[in-house]
Amino acid sequence: MKKTVAKTVRKTRTKASAPKPYWEMNTAELREATKEFDQEFVGDTFRSATPKEQAKFERARKRGRPRNGMGAKTISVTVETGLLAETDRLAKKLHVPRAVLIARGLQAVLGLEKVIQ
Repeated sequence: MKKTVAKTVRKTRTKASAPKPYWEMNTAELREATKEFDQEFVGDTFRSATPKEQAKFERARKRGRPRNGMGAKTISVTVETGLLAETDRLAKKLHVPRAVLIARGLQAVLGLEKVIQ
């Protein structure tokens, strides 16, 4: 008995041809390709942002570090090189920034001072 094998024919899609670069266009093609920019006040055709889009924009517009507590202040402190290296190793081990480790240390010392007084 002879088996028949059904062949499936796939249609291949042809990619939409990419637009021709402006520098390769003639005057008529260039005029057609850029006619949307001939209108004045194209901003009038824009829609308002949805609340979700507006929230995303506001988050992106905010600059700087997130505010914690009363905010942050940059200071210059001299620390012995070996102590700083040890601090960096511990911060790396704990997967926290150096500033967080230093802040934890200050909070611990300040907490002890309150207990002692």
